[in-house]
Amino acid sequence: MKLLLWAGIIFAVIWILKNKKSSAQADPSKPTPPPSADVKAEAMLSCAHCKTYFPASEAVFDSASVAFCSEEHLRQHATH
Repeated sequence: MKLLLWAGIIFAVIWILKNKKSSAQADPSKPTPPPSADVKAEAMLSCAHCKTYFPASEAVFDSASVAFCSEEHLRQHATH
């Protein structure tokens, strides 16, 4: 009898969780809004020293206009 009671409880919990999950999902027929026009993409550059990509606004350039991600990498690259 206890086994039947536990099976019923487990079934109820699984059923509730499935229903909760399916109701939480977005309606597929509802169109997604377009991205905001205020968001602007920024160019990404690759550091000449470590090859990591970073935003162009954070770039540090040497005299030959080579981009670096930091002053430290500019100094390290200049010593090689």
